[in-house]
Amino acid sequence: MSDTTTRGVRVQVDVRYVPEQSEPGKSWFFAYTVTVENVGDRPVRLWSRHWIITDATGRQQNVKGLGVVGQQPRLMPGERHTYTSACPMPTSMGTMHGTYQMVTDEGDRFDAEIAPFTLADPLTLN
Repeated sequence: MSDTTTRGVRVQVDVRYVPEQSEPGKSWFFAYTVTVENVGDRPVRLWSRHWIITDATGRQQNVKGLGVVGQQPRLMPGERHTYTSACPMPTSMGTMHGTYQMVTDEGDRFDAEIAPFTLADPLTLN
């Protein structure tokens, strides 16, 4: 699990391998659930995302876009937003990390860190 807090925004990520959508030797499929929680004292909106995905060969892919799964949630202090997404990989292991650009009601923008987490076929780890 990945867990980090930046300026009152806590980001937790839990990942799982999805064998029924994977073709070992060709592609591996991972689902990840993200919880973004406002542990600060002022409202914030998740404006955009930037993921850096690295496979076992070191090849990196940058994924940028507005919001998450079609939403730009506004979180009051104490609120959280949870969503699940997925990532196909050309190798049985890899990592993901990145940032969410957050915006306060006053227009202050900052990047909330998403700490690195590992994507791994459990058979690879044995």
